[in-house]
Parts: sequence; C-alpha cells; structure tokens
Amino acid sequence: MSQKNGNTDTRYTFKIFRYNPDVDAQPYYDTFVKSYPRGTTVLEALLNIQETEDDGIAFRFSCRSAVCGSCGMLVNGAPVLACRTQLATLIGDQVLIEPLPNMDIVKDLVVDMKPFWESYRRVEPWLHADSGNEPEKERLQSPDDLHKLDPYINCILCACCYGSCPVLGMEEDYVGPAAISKLFRFMQDSRDQRGEGFLAKFNNQRGLWACHTIFRCIDACPKDIRPTDTIEALRRRLVAYRFKKFFRLVK
Repeated sequence: MSQKNGNTDTRYTFKIFRYNPDVDAQPYYDTFVKSYPRGTTVLEALLNIQETEDDGIAFRFSCRSAVCGSCGMLVNGAPVLACRTQLATLIGDQVLIEPLPNMDIVKDLVVDMKPFWESYRRVEPWLHADSGNEPEKERLQSPDDLHKLDPYINCILCACCYGSCPVLGMEEDYVGPAAISKLFRFMQDSRDQRGEGFLAKFNNQRGLWACHTIFRCIDACPKDIRPTDTIEALRRRLVAYRFKKFFRLVK
C-alpha cells in the first residue's frame, strides 16, 4: 500500500495478454505492477499503463461510460466492460486481462468482430413493416407495447455474451445469443410485420436449437439482458407456429 494525495492506493499486479499475429510466434503475457486509488476502473488502469509503461498495448475503447460496448474483454476470466469494472471490485490484487474468446486476435486485446457482425446481420435487425403503407409521420406504439420491449432494447453489442458462449467454441456458424436477442426484440415490437414464418430461417442447429442453456450469456451481459430467455421464447413461438401450420394442412 502507498499514500498518494492523502488517499490509500492499492498495489495491483497486472498480467496482460499480448499477441501480434504478424510478428509473434505465440501469445505471451506482460506483467506490470501499479498502484491505483479506489474507484479506478480497469480501462483507466490500461490507459495509464499504455501511457507510462508500454504504448504498444492494443485495446478498444470509446465512450468510457458503458454505452458503446467497445471495451469488452476478459478480466480474471470474466467477460466484462473494462470501463465499468472497478479494480476494487475484483478479488485480490492480481488482475488478468485477456481478449474475448470465440474471435480471432487482431492484436493483444483487440479481436476481429467480423463474425459477430455477420451473425447480427443474419437476423435483419431492423423494423420490418409493410411497404407502400407508410404513415405520414411515424408508426405509433402504445406505452404498454413499448413497455414490453424495455428489457431487450438496451443491448450495446459489446459481444460479451458472444465471447462467453461455449457453443460458439464448438459451432462457429452459430448465430449467437446477441443476434437472437435482437431478433426477439424486433419480433416483440408491435410494429414489426415479419411474422413467425421468419423464424424458419433459424430452425436449425446453427440457429435457435444450438443453445445448450448454460446461461453464461446471462452472467456476461453488462446490461442485464437475458439472452437465454429470448432464445427459449423464440423456440416456443417457432414450435407453436409449426403446429398451427401442420394442423391447417391436415384439415
């Protein structure tokens, strides 16, 4: 422990993942020992280490306010946003910082988000409305219908759930929890016209049926969205739709 400006700082040992595929044969870890006051976030510590110790450390960040989702990474094995994770909340004084899994390394803590965004686009995450029947001003929605969306509209696409999902470690073509949650958000929207038939695109082992319901995505989400719940809800809607379609055919 050390004294600084009248405050008690805690001494932390940071072990940071390093890997540049263009020059490094294998990943490795760099260790830095630094002291920080209570309230310091992991991102603030990384920025300080980058400024004072090694300006070559690569990581993403932007808003610093848990809004943009850029700074998703593993801290002591847990997928978190570095900007909202305070060092004081971690157990002990050892801080292991690694990139999110299930994506290739670009450099150090920066991962290639291309597969995440490709999966996201597969669910067509926009409002599907009848063309040729556009309102003059806006598509109105009642407060009650809007309230139904409240638990699902806060996703910031940080990919923490994507990185935590064990299925993606085995099935890289799985659309993933973030994309399915976004699909559920739009299918819950009273203004969306795509209907249950749209779910047929995901009636396979790369879509709705890939999830093993291990719930890691729920633990990982920094916005308290429950992706597993949305997957289960869409499964039920798909099964109900197919039963209705079957009974219409046999009548």
